[in-house]
Amino acid sequence: MNEDKTSTSTDNDEADEVYQDASEEYTIDEDMDLGSSIEETTVALNLFLNNKFTQAKDIMKPWAHRSMYPALGYGTIMYLQAVMTFDAADIESAIQASKRAVIVCNKHRKKTSMIGSITKSSSKVNYDDFTDEEIHAELCYAECLLERALLTFVQDENLISFVKGGLKIRQCYQSYKECQRILQHRSWKTDKMKAHFESGVRMGIGAFNLMISLLPTKILKLLEFVGFSGNKRYGLLELEKASCLQHGLRAPLCSMILISYHTVVTYVLGTADGDIEFAENMLKVCLRNYPKGALFLFFAGRIEEIKGNIDEAILRFEESIESQSEWRQFHHLCFWELMWCHCFKGDWLMAMKYAEKLCRESRWSRATYTYQKASFLMMCNKIENSSETSEHIAYLLGEVPGLKLRIAGKSLPIEKFAVKKAKRFQTQGNRLTLPALELLYVWNGFSIIGKKTELLDPLIQIVEETINEIVNHKDQYQYYDDDYCLALLLKGVCLKHKGKRFQAEMCFREIKDLEKKCKEDAYLSPWAQAELAFMLLEEEKWDDAKKQLEQVKNNYKGYALESRLHFRIHAASLKIKAHLKGAEGTPPASPSCTKNEYQDMMPNLNSPISPSANSDEFFKQTSV
Repeated sequence: MNEDKTSTSTDNDEADEVYQDASEEYTIDEDMDLGSSIEETTVALNLFLNNKFTQAKDIMKPWAHRSMYPALGYGTIMYLQAVMTFDAADIESAIQASKRAVIVCNKHRKKTSMIGSITKSSSKVNYDDFTDEEIHAELCYAECLLERALLTFVQDENLISFVKGGLKIRQCYQSYKECQRILQHRSWKTDKMKAHFESGVRMGIGAFNLMISLLPTKILKLLEFVGFSGNKRYGLLELEKASCLQHGLRAPLCSMILISYHTVVTYVLGTADGDIEFAENMLKVCLRNYPKGALFLFFAGRIEEIKGNIDEAILRFEESIESQSEWRQFHHLCFWELMWCHCFKGDWLMAMKYAEKLCRESRWSRATYTYQKASFLMMCNKIENSSETSEHIAYLLGEVPGLKLRIAGKSLPIEKFAVKKAKRFQTQGNRLTLPALELLYVWNGFSIIGKKTELLDPLIQIVEETINEIVNHKDQYQYYDDDYCLALLLKGVCLKHKGKRFQAEMCFREIKDLEKKCKEDAYLSPWAQAELAFMLLEEEKWDDAKKQLEQVKNNYKGYALESRLHFRIHAASLKIKAHLKGAEGTPPASPSCTKNEYQDMMPNLNSPISPSANSDEFFKQTSV
């Protein structure tokens, strides 16, 4: 095979695209060497993390058409702006920037053996023959390609775009594996240049492993079938190593990924078991370097929130908002958390106001925000009982179905949930049972509320009063069993966090007994059974927890928010698996490991990801 042709044709669809404005928009003739481009990108990154977003973009833009790191930096800024605004013009600008960045990086890649070597043993490739520019081009190419793929998902809604985006991600993963071979087998002239490259490789490999390891088993098996692999512990270790590289360009980004994982991802998609102490120590370092950085102040607020220090969290989120006004999109992250903080405090009016702000300013999911606003208003109206407020609630919920969006060709599960509840409100005479507390549960808010008795007790009282109301006026409830089981689930969760495990178990088991009587809320029984498993997990009854989780996973299909529960089941299963391996003599996951353990976790870099006849079928299945 002619390796020249193989390499230069790796991204034909990108290379064939012509940018009519490239020659008109940029007039700089001088060249920027690799060292200078990295230094300029470092300056831009520091400006960005210090809230100087426009300055950072202005530094990168003049060189984005010819130098790989400025192209990557500019494309990344445009990408972040697009995913935070969901504005069509921003998305199109980001796509053009990412396409240009892919082409710029591809021009600097090794043209004879870079891609050809993927199908060969690494021992046959002499990586010392590669120039510094060529190896950094491969790394930047991988990063740009990933952004390009993710933007493909956002821009188009059809299956073809999903498959194209998926193939780009696979190609990106190939490049990262090649970069990892280079890191392991190349002789380095300077430690500084190695640190920049190493931080990028470890960030990419670590993020891929962490991301893939979080996916439910069904999707994970399909990914492994076409060559992807994910090891959570290995991914975390790679990111930790990269964050400690003093001169690594991407070190602060790795710190952000780790902090985000421990403070956000584990709570939304997992079992709320993030290492908060580790995240807090890492954040202290970041805040020393970027004391007014909006994102780091946001994470500071998130840590206080997780600890149950709600007033301190509110102050931190407000500080993050006040730290900059250039990118109001960052404010939306804080508005979201402030909304929940006021929910935790029982200040439903303030929570409603932040939901209203999000509905007015954010393009992410107006259906979700509107449903949340209406739900919080219902809590306010329990006290006021105002006819005017009731009419406004009915109006808001009437708007929800028409606000549903499609992203990457799919509706958001949380939007489907909101639409179904909004329609239910109308069919049962303008009434819903505890919708605000139901949302708190769905977003795993009780894992935070449960840490403070003063936050939990008022909610228990509300739930108890609602159960009495439902039981005493059974004939007035069109969906009596659904409403009763929902209130019972919320009661069980409250009792669990109060330490009253036997009473909580009785609540969850009663939901199981009534599951066939529920007409609409089929999700209540699997979630209740999962809560039983999570309690067994907390009691370290590993085998019983594993059996219970398997039953939930296998016995229930097609209910609301199924994927969300599967993420949590998968996270709990990983914890059980880690313990059982430890019991068999293999040390369980820990913040650090020995050299031999680390090498055992490393992927086989000589096993290529080659296109297979089943590739398209794989992407069709994962899109369902």
